Amino acid sequence: MNILTFLGGIHPEYHKDISISEPLRKASLPDIAVIPLSQHIGTPNIPLVKKGDIVEEGQLIGKSDSFISSPVHASIPGKVLDIKKGSHPVLGPTESVFIERDKEKERKKYKAQDVDSFTTKELIEKVKNAGIVGMGGAAFPTHVKLNVPKGKKIDTLIINGAECEPYLTCDHSLMNRKTQEILKGIEIVIKLLCPENVYIAIEDNKKSSVFAFKKAIKNAPHGLISDIKVALLKTKYPQGGEKQIISAITGKEVPPGGLPLDIGFLVQNVGTIYAIYEAVYFNKPLIERIVTISGDCMHRPGNYRTRIGATLKDVTENYGIELYKKPKKVIFGGPMMGFTQPDVNASILKNTSGILFLSEEQAPVFEEEKCIKCAKCVDACPVRLVPTDIMKNAKKGYWNKMEELYVLDCTECGACSYSCPARISLVQYIKEGKENIIRNR
Repeated sequence: MNILTFLGGIHPEYHKDISISEPLRKASLPDIAVIPLSQHIGTPNIPLVKKGDIVEEGQLIGKSDSFISSPVHASIPGKVLDIKKGSHPVLGPTESVFIERDKEKERKKYKAQDVDSFTTKELIEKVKNAGIVGMGGAAFPTHVKLNVPKGKKIDTLIINGAECEPYLTCDHSLMNRKTQEILKGIEIVIKLLCPENVYIAIEDNKKSSVFAFKKAIKNAPHGLISDIKVALLKTKYPQGGEKQIISAITGKEVPPGGLPLDIGFLVQNVGTIYAIYEAVYFNKPLIERIVTISGDCMHRPGNYRTRIGATLKDVTENYGIELYKKPKKVIFGGPMMGFTQPDVNASILKNTSGILFLSEEQAPVFEEEKCIKCAKCVDACPVRLVPTDIMKNAKKGYWNKMEELYVLDCTECGACSYSCPARISLVQYIKEGKENIIRNR
């Protein structure tokens, strides 16, 4: 079986053995869930409940009429304490619904649905109504991606199980334990898109998942699932990026400023596919997910099935996790693209893949030195940009020049900063340039 890859990239220390060797644990329910009304790219939701209301698990509590948006649901049953600003791990203070759990109520059991009776339109509505977004990081509303515009055709569907960020193993854990369910979710998407080619893309440090899918596909009755191919990818960061995964498998490239859709591709994270399965087969909204909780500061790392709206404080106080070393950084997501958290009240979102507790040894702070023109950042860049040229123009405020250097195609993966021997935070200059270009348009 050929091992596929893309040009560029880096090989950081992965530290995945810390969490993948542990069993999948069911986290305790939060006493108070803090559910931001905006957990997606697109228009924020408007609350559908008010202070004092009693809500059930899975009840719709926030919605927008905008097409590019995604509703939110109560992840626990209980009473609405308030609707006010809560700590969003990315956006900062954000309008949120605070729910106090009714401890007398058990976890809800979701009834199986007659899947074969659903039309294409009904399937997409179920995905939309369940509040499903991209769970690999971007949080783009999934129903929008599945509504392919007229004149466009998805020729190739890629299920992204690469999980290239260091420390994170939530997707690996899910693929090992929910192989059949993920295949059923893929089958739903195949019915919607009718692609000619379907791949499940997995890095070669997850051989157990590769074998699980190959065995399940081989034993499947002839039909949609039997035509799925498993693509083995080289373990390299950022192999899980949409453009990199398309390039690795097919050799095709998304044009500058373009989207995978423009060349007939659609990429979906395995966690998103599993959420589609639960929404269609059990009418279950996206109210929980697997989160990797790891780092070098803690006992009992692992993967935890966690409710949306649980907070960082819940993790440290109620999950049985003991910190034996004071963390220098607490990061939501992975160490390459995640967000450092200053607030213990930050909420777990639909796209929160991990929470990392890292010591100073694992998260050192460097002083920036002068560029030595080694071009290691150019070699590492997976989209073939010249980060040093972008950085120089950012320092001078030449935003138009930065746009000419295709800075908007940067995925902010951080490979350039990681590879820089002068410890220049190149990705920060790139982010600054992108923000100024977008603001001035």
